Amino acid sequence: MAGLYIHIPFCKSRCIYCGFYSTVLLKEREQYTDALCREMEARPAITALGANYPIRTIYLGGGTPSMLTREQLIKLFQGIEKNYAHFFPASSNCKNPYEGMEITMECNPDDVDEDFCETLRLLPINRISMGAQTFDDHRLEFLHRRHKAKDVKNAVRQLRAIGIQNISIDLMFGFPHETLADWEKDLTEAICLGVEHLSAYSLMYEEGTALYKMLEAGKVAEIDEETSRKMYDTLIDQLTAAGYEHYEISNFAKPGYRSRHNSSYWHEEPYIGLGAAAHSYHRGKEVRRSWNIEKISEYTQYYNQPKTSQISSICGSETLDAVEQYNDLITTALRTKDGIDLAHVRKEFGPEKADQMLQEAKIHINRGLMQIQDEHLSLTREGLYISDDVMSDFILV
Repeated sequence: MAGLYIHIPFCKSRCIYCGFYSTVLLKEREQYTDALCREMEARPAITALGANYPIRTIYLGGGTPSMLTREQLIKLFQGIEKNYAHFFPASSNCKNPYEGMEITMECNPDDVDEDFCETLRLLPINRISMGAQTFDDHRLEFLHRRHKAKDVKNAVRQLRAIGIQNISIDLMFGFPHETLADWEKDLTEAICLGVEHLSAYSLMYEEGTALYKMLEAGKVAEIDEETSRKMYDTLIDQLTAAGYEHYEISNFAKPGYRSRHNSSYWHEEPYIGLGAAAHSYHRGKEVRRSWNIEKISEYTQYYNQPKTSQISSICGSETLDAVEQYNDLITTALRTKDGIDLAHVRKEFGPEKADQMLQEAKIHINRGLMQIQDEHLSLTREGLYISDDVMSDFILV
Protein backbone atom coordinates (compact mmCIF):
# COMPACT_ATOMS: atom_id res chain seq x y z
CA MET A 1 0.00 0.00 0.00
CA ALA A 2 1.18 3.53 -0.77
CA GLY A 3 -0.09 7.10 -0.58
CA LEU A 4 0.06 10.25 -2.68
CA TYR A 5 0.37 13.59 -0.89
CA ILE A 6 -0.02 16.90 -2.75
CA HIS A 7 0.95 20.10 -0.96
CA ILE A 8 -1.12 23.20 -1.74
CA PRO A 9 0.64 26.04 0.13
CA PHE A 10 -1.87 28.86 -0.43
CA CYS A 11 -3.85 30.61 2.31
CA LYS A 12 -6.02 33.73 2.36
CA SER A 13 -4.41 34.72 5.65
CA ARG A 14 -1.87 33.26 8.04
CA CYS A 15 -2.89 31.87 11.44
CA ILE A 16 -0.66 32.93 14.33
CA TYR A 17 0.21 29.36 15.40
CA CYS A 18 0.96 27.83 12.00
CA GLY A 19 4.46 26.56 11.31
CA PHE A 20 3.64 24.86 7.99
CA TYR A 21 5.03 26.26 4.78
CA SER A 22 2.41 28.50 3.17
CA THR A 23 1.93 31.76 1.27
CA VAL A 24 -0.82 34.34 0.79
CA LEU A 25 0.30 35.09 -2.81
CA LEU A 26 -2.73 33.61 -4.55
CA LYS A 27 -1.65 34.92 -7.96
CA GLU A 28 0.87 32.05 -8.16
CA ARG A 29 -1.79 29.31 -8.04
CA GLU A 30 -2.03 28.68 -11.79
CA GLN A 31 1.72 28.34 -12.33
CA TYR A 32 1.96 26.17 -9.25
CA THR A 33 -0.79 23.82 -10.49
CA ASP A 34 1.04 23.48 -13.82
CA ALA A 35 4.27 22.70 -11.98
CA LEU A 36 2.53 20.00 -9.92
CA CYS A 37 1.32 18.29 -13.09
CA ARG A 38 4.83 18.42 -14.54
CA GLU A 39 6.31 16.99 -11.36
CA MET A 40 3.89 14.07 -11.71
CA GLU A 41 5.23 13.43 -15.20
CA ALA A 42 8.82 13.62 -13.94
CA ARG A 43 8.27 11.22 -11.03
CA PRO A 44 6.80 7.86 -12.08
CA ALA A 45 5.26 5.98 -9.17
CA ILE A 46 7.52 2.93 -9.31
CA THR A 47 10.62 5.16 -9.17
CA ALA A 48 9.30 7.45 -6.45
CA LEU A 49 7.99 4.64 -4.25
CA GLY A 50 10.73 2.08 -4.84
CA ALA A 51 8.52 -0.79 -6.00
CA ASN A 52 5.16 -1.57 -7.59
CA TYR A 53 3.06 -0.52 -4.60
CA PRO A 54 -0.67 0.14 -5.16
CA ILE A 55 -1.65 3.75 -4.39
CA ARG A 56 -4.68 3.54 -2.10
CA THR A 57 -4.87 7.07 -0.67
CA ILE A 58 -4.59 10.62 -1.98
CA TYR A 59 -4.31 13.62 0.33
CA LEU A 60 -4.48 17.30 -0.65
CA GLY A 61 -2.97 19.20 2.26
CA GLY A 62 -1.70 22.69 2.89
CA GLY A 63 -1.92 25.52 3.28
CA THR A 64 -5.53 25.52 2.19
CA PRO A 65 -6.24 23.33 -0.86
CA SER A 66 -9.71 24.86 -1.15
CA MET A 67 -7.94 28.02 -2.31
CA LEU A 68 -7.48 26.40 -5.73
CA THR A 69 -10.14 27.20 -8.32
CA ARG A 70 -12.47 24.59 -9.80
CA GLU A 71 -10.46 24.58 -13.03
CA GLN A 72 -7.17 24.13 -11.17
CA LEU A 73 -8.51 21.23 -9.10
CA ILE A 74 -9.88 19.52 -12.21
CA LYS A 75 -6.49 19.97 -13.93
CA LEU A 76 -4.77 18.49 -10.87
CA PHE A 77 -6.90 15.34 -10.89
CA GLN A 78 -6.47 14.99 -14.64
CA GLY A 79 -2.72 14.94 -14.00
CA ILE A 80 -3.15 12.37 -11.23
CA GLU A 81 -5.16 10.05 -13.46
CA LYS A 82 -2.79 10.43 -16.38
CA ASN A 83 0.34 9.65 -14.38
CA TYR A 84 -0.72 7.44 -11.47
CA ALA A 85 -4.06 5.77 -12.21
CA HIS A 86 -2.40 2.55 -13.38
CA PHE A 87 -1.21 2.13 -9.77
CA PHE A 88 -4.73 2.47 -8.34
CA PRO A 89 -6.33 -0.77 -7.03
CA ALA A 90 -9.29 -0.25 -9.43
CA SER A 91 -7.21 0.97 -12.38
CA SER A 92 -9.08 -1.36 -14.74
CA ASN A 93 -12.39 0.28 -13.81
CA CYS A 94 -12.93 2.76 -16.63
CA LYS A 95 -15.97 4.31 -14.96
CA ASN A 96 -14.30 4.92 -11.60
CA PRO A 97 -10.56 4.22 -11.28
CA TYR A 98 -10.69 5.72 -7.75
CA GLU A 99 -13.05 3.04 -6.42
CA GLY A 100 -12.15 1.92 -2.91
CA MET A 101 -9.62 4.71 -2.35
CA GLU A 102 -9.58 7.31 0.40
CA ILE A 103 -9.22 10.76 -1.18
CA THR A 104 -8.95 13.61 1.30
CA MET A 105 -8.99 17.36 0.81
CA GLU A 106 -8.32 19.89 3.54
CA CYS A 107 -10.46 23.02 3.51
CA ASN A 108 -11.48 25.99 5.59
CA PRO A 109 -15.04 25.81 6.96
CA ASP A 110 -15.99 29.16 5.39
CA ASP A 111 -14.88 27.92 1.95
CA VAL A 112 -17.67 25.36 1.94
CA ASP A 113 -20.38 27.13 -0.03
CA GLU A 114 -22.65 26.16 -2.92
CA ASP A 115 -19.93 26.76 -5.51
CA PHE A 116 -17.37 24.69 -3.62
CA CYS A 117 -19.84 21.85 -3.19
CA GLU A 118 -20.56 21.92 -6.91
CA THR A 119 -16.80 21.59 -7.50
CA LEU A 120 -16.64 18.59 -5.17
CA ARG A 121 -19.37 16.90 -7.22
CA LEU A 122 -16.99 16.96 -10.20
CA LEU A 123 -14.06 15.44 -8.29
CA PRO A 124 -13.38 12.00 -6.77
CA ILE A 125 -12.84 13.48 -3.27
CA ASN A 126 -14.68 11.42 -0.64
CA ARG A 127 -13.17 12.74 2.59
CA ILE A 128 -12.98 16.31 3.88
CA SER A 129 -10.75 17.53 6.70
CA MET A 130 -11.54 20.92 8.25
CA GLY A 131 -9.71 23.02 10.81
CA ALA A 132 -12.49 23.89 13.26
CA GLN A 133 -9.96 24.46 16.12
CA THR A 134 -12.60 25.80 18.54
CA PHE A 135 -16.29 26.72 18.65
CA ASP A 136 -15.62 29.97 20.48
CA ASP A 137 -15.49 33.00 18.18
CA HIS A 138 -13.20 34.95 20.52
CA ARG A 139 -10.60 32.18 20.46
CA LEU A 140 -10.94 31.89 16.67
CA GLU A 141 -10.27 35.60 16.40
CA PHE A 142 -7.23 35.22 18.68
CA LEU A 143 -5.84 32.57 16.29
CA HIS A 144 -6.53 34.84 13.29
CA ARG A 145 -8.81 32.16 11.85
CA ARG A 146 -11.08 33.61 9.17
CA HIS A 147 -14.15 31.49 9.93
CA LYS A 148 -16.77 31.69 12.68
CA ALA A 149 -18.05 28.81 14.79
CA LYS A 150 -21.33 28.69 12.87
CA ASP A 151 -19.41 28.13 9.63
CA VAL A 152 -18.29 24.68 10.80
CA LYS A 153 -21.86 23.53 11.38
CA ASN A 154 -22.98 24.98 8.04
CA ALA A 155 -20.08 23.29 6.27
CA VAL A 156 -20.92 19.86 7.72
CA ARG A 157 -24.56 20.28 6.72
CA GLN A 158 -23.68 21.22 3.13
CA LEU A 159 -21.11 18.43 2.79
CA ARG A 160 -23.65 15.86 3.98
CA ALA A 161 -26.13 17.19 1.41
CA ILE A 162 -23.78 16.30 -1.45
CA GLY A 163 -22.98 12.85 -0.09
CA ILE A 164 -19.68 13.33 1.78
CA GLN A 165 -19.88 10.66 4.47
CA ASN A 166 -16.35 10.94 5.84
CA ILE A 167 -15.60 14.26 7.57
CA SER A 168 -12.75 15.04 9.94
CA ILE A 169 -12.27 18.15 12.05
CA ASP A 170 -9.26 19.47 13.95
CA LEU A 171 -9.59 20.85 17.48
CA MET A 172 -7.16 22.71 19.73
CA PHE A 173 -6.98 22.96 23.50
CA GLY A 174 -4.77 24.85 25.90
CA PHE A 175 -5.54 28.42 24.83
CA PRO A 176 -4.40 31.19 27.18
CA HIS A 177 -7.04 31.55 29.92
CA GLU A 178 -9.06 28.59 28.59
CA THR A 179 -10.79 26.66 31.37
CA LEU A 180 -11.66 22.99 31.55
CA ALA A 181 -15.34 23.98 31.21
CA ASP A 182 -14.52 25.87 27.99
CA TRP A 183 -12.84 22.78 26.57
CA GLU A 184 -15.73 20.52 27.60
CA LYS A 185 -18.09 22.84 25.74
CA ASP A 186 -15.96 22.59 22.57
CA LEU A 187 -15.98 18.79 22.80
CA THR A 188 -19.75 18.71 23.25
CA GLU A 189 -20.17 20.87 20.15
CA ALA A 190 -17.82 18.62 18.18
CA ILE A 191 -19.58 15.41 19.21
CA CYS A 192 -22.96 16.89 18.30
CA LEU A 193 -21.73 17.42 14.73
CA GLY A 194 -21.50 13.64 14.30
CA VAL A 195 -18.34 13.75 12.19
CA GLU A 196 -16.49 10.50 11.58
CA HIS A 197 -13.04 11.63 12.69
CA LEU A 198 -11.45 14.14 15.06
CA SER A 199 -7.86 15.23 15.59
CA ALA A 200 -7.07 17.23 18.73
CA TYR A 201 -3.85 19.01 19.61
CA SER A 202 -2.54 21.13 22.43
CA LEU A 203 -1.81 24.67 21.26
CA MET A 204 1.87 24.72 20.35
CA TYR A 205 4.19 27.71 20.52
CA GLU A 206 6.49 26.94 17.59
CA GLU A 207 9.57 29.08 17.16
CA GLY A 208 9.22 31.49 14.27
CA THR A 209 5.43 31.80 14.48
CA ALA A 210 3.55 34.95 15.47
CA LEU A 211 2.23 33.11 18.52
CA TYR A 212 5.77 32.32 19.70
CA LYS A 213 6.73 35.99 19.38
CA MET A 214 3.71 36.90 21.50
CA LEU A 215 4.89 34.41 24.14
CA GLU A 216 8.41 35.86 24.11
CA ALA A 217 7.00 39.37 24.48
CA GLY A 218 4.92 38.29 27.49
CA LYS A 219 1.63 39.01 25.74
CA VAL A 220 0.36 35.45 26.28
CA ALA A 221 1.20 32.62 28.66
CA GLU A 222 1.05 28.85 28.28
CA ILE A 223 -1.42 26.97 30.43
CA ASP A 224 0.02 24.90 33.25
CA GLU A 225 0.87 21.23 32.82
CA GLU A 226 -1.83 20.01 35.22
CA THR A 227 -4.61 21.78 33.31
CA SER A 228 -3.25 20.51 30.01
CA ARG A 229 -3.31 16.93 31.29
CA LYS A 230 -6.88 17.32 32.59
CA MET A 231 -7.91 18.60 29.16
CA TYR A 232 -6.29 15.60 27.47
CA ASP A 233 -8.00 13.28 29.95
CA THR A 234 -11.34 14.91 29.22
CA LEU A 235 -10.71 14.61 25.48
CA ILE A 236 -10.14 10.86 25.73
CA ASP A 237 -13.03 10.25 28.14
CA GLN A 238 -15.64 12.23 26.19
CA LEU A 239 -14.74 10.99 22.72
CA THR A 240 -14.44 7.32 23.68
CA ALA A 241 -17.76 7.57 25.53
CA ALA A 242 -19.26 8.97 22.32
CA GLY A 243 -18.09 5.91 20.35
CA TYR A 244 -14.80 7.15 18.92
CA GLU A 245 -11.75 4.89 18.87
CA HIS A 246 -8.59 6.50 20.24
CA TYR A 247 -6.26 5.00 17.64
CA GLU A 248 -3.33 7.46 17.75
CA ILE A 249 -2.11 9.93 20.35
CA SER A 250 -4.03 12.84 18.80
CA ASN A 251 -6.56 11.05 16.60
CA PHE A 252 -10.03 9.58 17.17
CA ALA A 253 -12.32 7.81 14.71
CA LYS A 254 -15.67 6.14 14.57
CA PRO A 255 -15.35 2.41 13.72
CA GLY A 256 -14.05 1.99 10.18
CA TYR A 257 -13.05 5.64 9.79
CA ARG A 258 -9.40 5.79 10.77
CA SER A 259 -7.44 8.10 8.49
CA ARG A 260 -5.96 5.57 6.09
CA HIS A 261 -3.55 8.11 4.61
CA ASN A 262 -2.13 9.35 7.90
CA SER A 263 -1.95 5.78 9.18
CA SER A 264 0.50 5.02 6.37
CA TYR A 265 2.94 7.50 7.93
CA TRP A 266 2.81 5.64 11.24
CA HIS A 267 3.25 2.18 9.69
CA GLU A 268 6.26 2.62 7.38
CA GLU A 269 4.26 2.63 4.17
CA PRO A 270 5.80 4.50 1.21
CA TYR A 271 4.31 7.70 -0.14
CA ILE A 272 4.95 10.24 -2.86
CA GLY A 273 4.98 13.90 -1.84
CA LEU A 274 4.36 16.44 -4.60
CA GLY A 275 4.73 20.21 -4.40
CA ALA A 276 6.89 22.77 -2.62
CA ALA A 277 8.19 21.51 0.75
CA ALA A 278 6.56 18.08 0.27
CA HIS A 279 8.32 14.98 1.63
CA SER A 280 8.41 11.46 0.16
CA TYR A 281 9.23 8.05 1.60
CA HIS A 282 10.80 5.46 -0.73
CA ARG A 283 10.96 1.74 0.14
CA GLY A 284 12.82 -0.25 -2.49
CA LYS A 285 16.20 -1.97 -2.25
CA GLU A 286 17.05 0.94 0.02
CA VAL A 287 14.89 3.07 2.29
CA ARG A 288 15.08 6.75 1.49
CA ARG A 289 13.46 10.04 2.49
CA SER A 290 13.37 12.97 0.10
CA TRP A 291 11.97 16.48 0.16
CA ASN A 292 11.26 19.28 -2.28
CA ILE A 293 12.55 22.82 -2.06
CA GLU A 294 10.31 25.13 -0.02
CA LYS A 295 10.39 28.27 -2.14
CA ILE A 296 7.40 28.28 -4.50
CA SER A 297 9.04 30.48 -7.12
CA GLU A 298 12.02 28.12 -7.47
CA TYR A 299 9.76 25.06 -7.51
CA THR A 300 7.54 26.46 -10.28
CA GLN A 301 10.53 27.73 -12.27
CA TYR A 302 12.20 24.32 -12.18
CA TYR A 303 9.18 22.41 -13.48
CA ASN A 304 7.67 25.02 -15.79
CA GLN A 305 10.94 26.02 -17.46
CA PRO A 306 13.17 22.97 -17.02
CA LYS A 307 15.44 23.69 -19.99
CA THR A 308 16.31 27.23 -18.94
CA SER A 309 16.22 26.79 -15.17
CA GLN A 310 19.40 27.73 -13.32
CA ILE A 311 18.39 25.51 -10.40
CA SER A 312 20.35 22.27 -10.48
CA SER A 313 18.04 20.40 -8.11
CA ILE A 314 14.84 21.15 -6.24
CA CYS A 315 14.98 18.24 -3.81
CA GLY A 316 17.18 16.72 -1.17
CA SER A 317 17.32 13.12 0.03
CA GLU A 318 18.88 10.80 2.56
CA THR A 319 19.22 7.04 2.69
CA LEU A 320 18.24 5.53 6.03
CA ASP A 321 20.47 2.91 7.60
CA ALA A 322 19.15 0.17 9.89
CA VAL A 323 19.52 2.31 13.03
CA GLU A 324 17.59 5.22 11.50
CA GLN A 325 14.85 2.88 10.29
CA TYR A 326 14.57 1.36 13.76
CA ASN A 327 14.34 4.79 15.39
CA ASP A 328 11.67 5.85 12.89
CA LEU A 329 9.65 2.77 13.84
CA ILE A 330 9.86 3.70 17.52
CA THR A 331 8.73 7.30 17.07
CA THR A 332 5.86 6.51 14.68
CA ALA A 333 4.38 3.12 15.58
CA LEU A 334 4.38 3.84 19.32
CA ARG A 335 2.09 6.80 18.65
CA THR A 336 -0.63 4.36 17.64
CA LYS A 337 -3.03 2.08 19.48
CA ASP A 338 -1.68 -0.85 17.42
CA GLY A 339 1.88 -0.18 18.56
CA ILE A 340 4.92 -2.06 17.31
CA ASP A 341 4.47 -5.43 15.63
CA LEU A 342 7.13 -7.59 17.28
CA ALA A 343 7.05 -10.13 14.46
CA HIS A 344 7.88 -7.28 12.07
CA VAL A 345 10.82 -6.25 14.26
CA ARG A 346 12.19 -9.80 14.21
CA LYS A 347 11.86 -9.98 10.44
CA GLU A 348 13.30 -6.55 9.63
CA PHE A 349 15.91 -6.12 12.37
CA GLY A 350 16.58 -9.64 13.65
CA PRO A 351 15.61 -11.61 16.78
CA GLU A 352 18.38 -10.03 18.86
CA LYS A 353 16.98 -6.56 18.27
CA ALA A 354 13.47 -7.75 19.15
CA ASP A 355 14.78 -9.31 22.37
CA GLN A 356 16.60 -6.08 23.21
CA MET A 357 13.38 -4.12 22.66
CA LEU A 358 11.44 -6.44 24.97
CA GLN A 359 14.15 -6.17 27.62
CA GLU A 360 14.00 -2.36 27.49
CA ALA A 361 10.20 -2.50 27.61
CA LYS A 362 10.08 -4.50 30.86
CA ILE A 363 10.64 -1.51 33.15
CA HIS A 364 7.87 0.43 31.40
CA ILE A 365 5.51 -2.54 31.49
CA ASN A 366 6.15 -2.93 35.22
CA ARG A 367 5.37 0.78 35.70
CA GLY A 368 2.10 0.42 33.79
CA LEU A 369 3.30 2.59 30.89
CA MET A 370 3.45 -0.13 28.22
CA GLN A 371 1.72 -3.39 27.41
CA ILE A 372 2.03 -6.37 25.07
CA GLN A 373 -1.14 -7.62 23.37
CA ASP A 374 -1.26 -10.05 20.46
CA GLU A 375 2.49 -9.68 19.83
CA HIS A 376 2.23 -5.87 19.67
CA LEU A 377 4.06 -3.55 22.05
CA SER A 378 2.13 -0.35 22.75
CA LEU A 379 1.72 2.48 25.22
CA THR A 380 -0.97 2.33 27.89
CA ARG A 381 -3.07 5.38 28.64
CA GLU A 382 -0.62 6.34 31.39
CA GLY A 383 2.21 5.94 28.92
CA LEU A 384 0.60 8.35 26.48
CA TYR A 385 1.13 11.24 28.91
CA ILE A 386 4.90 10.80 28.84
CA SER A 387 5.20 9.20 25.41
CA ASP A 388 8.27 11.23 24.41
CA ASP A 389 10.16 10.10 27.53
CA VAL A 390 9.23 6.45 26.98
CA MET A 391 10.19 6.52 23.29
CA SER A 392 13.55 8.13 24.07
CA ASP A 393 14.55 5.05 26.09
CA PHE A 394 14.32 2.92 22.92
CA ILE A 395 16.16 5.27 20.56
CA LEU A 396 19.50 3.98 19.29
CA VAL A 397 22.40 6.43 19.08
